[in-house]
Amino acid sequence: MTVPTRTPASGRDDRLIVVVGPCAAGKSTLVDGLKARGYRAMVSGQEHSEIPTLWRRAQPDVTIGLVVDLATVRSRRTTGWSSAIYGRQQERLREAYAAADLVIDTAIFDPDQTLAAAVELLEGHRRDNERRLSSG
Repeated sequence: MTVPTRTPASGRDDRLIVVVGPCAAGKSTLVDGLKARGYRAMVSGQEHSEIPTLWRRAQPDVTIGLVVDLATVRSRRTTGWSSAIYGRQQERLREAYAAADLVIDTAIFDPDQTLAAAVELLEGHRRDNERRLSSG
């Protein structure tokens, strides 16, 4: 599945989208895809921080969590990727996942499908906000 390369209806989308997830989950790939479509997106290094709310410091309008199992991380990085590191990253991401607007399993969805799910969420939020503004 390929996501159309059009930008959001109004051109640029000024909402800040923060993407969190463990190493090798596809955070940078998703952010690059969102930016190419006119979204303001960034990766949070929450998986590397002992501060459980680091991702919130960016004051995101939308938070997207990417999850991936250890076997997939190992296939993307190295077969020796430590289960202890993986477990620690999962713990550090717990709060961000709980607050996320969308959580996508990138072991199941490829990069195009992940991007399509994120764009669907963002476009849905846009339509909901436009309806609220026009009815208010």
